[in-house]
Amino acid sequence: MDGPHPLDNPMWHALTTRQRSFAIGAGRARRYAPQVAPFAAVEAATAHADIDLAAIVAVGEQVIVVGVAPVLSPAWRLLDHGVVIQMICSEPPPPPTRPDVPWVRLETRHLPAMLELTALVYPEYFRERTSELGPYIGIHQGDRLAAMAGERLATDSGIEISAVCTHPEFTGRGFAALLLTILARDIAARGALPFLHVSDRNQRAIELYQRTGFRERARLGIWKLQRER
Repeated sequence: MDGPHPLDNPMWHALTTRQRSFAIGAGRARRYAPQVAPFAAVEAATAHADIDLAAIVAVGEQVIVVGVAPVLSPAWRLLDHGVVIQMICSEPPPPPTRPDVPWVRLETRHLPAMLELTALVYPEYFRERTSELGPYIGIHQGDRLAAMAGERLATDSGIEISAVCTHPEFTGRGFAALLLTILARDIAARGALPFLHVSDRNQRAIELYQRTGFRERARLGIWKLQRER
């Protein structure tokens, strides 16, 4: 493929293709509503893209951009910067090794439990309306949501698996691997490329994803920005 890969700027390509109905903004910037996701995106790292971004971000508000960041004027404050590893699953993983573990499609009635779990082990990124972006599935132990995962970004060619998390009391039981496998196989069956993002410091998660058939495609910058004026 000539030129940048669409997944090098994943939020932009999601918000201008399959998830354009969620997009706020025009010109060189787009974002999700804050209740949906904290992400914003610019088309390219140009000197004036932050102007279009400022038009859709309130003073004092924080957003996160991944892959491509605008050249920042004094109107912005850089709160944090790091690296995320983008991983893809080019071949469907083998069937789950724990087919006996019951799982369910998470619905609106499960949202309080989803927010409680993600706030505990996956803070900031999962919001009140994040589950509108795609299906989420989970495993219950008694009346507690023990593990969950779901689909977040969607482009013309790929679907991101996100919020792969397990309650600390239920780790080591293979729940995350099971949910990840189910989602990756289903996404591949629909003709899309499963992909995900993980912190370069989260070695435990990286190893889980590798065991499930994911491999590193790219390392992308991640910036947390606050509009100052």
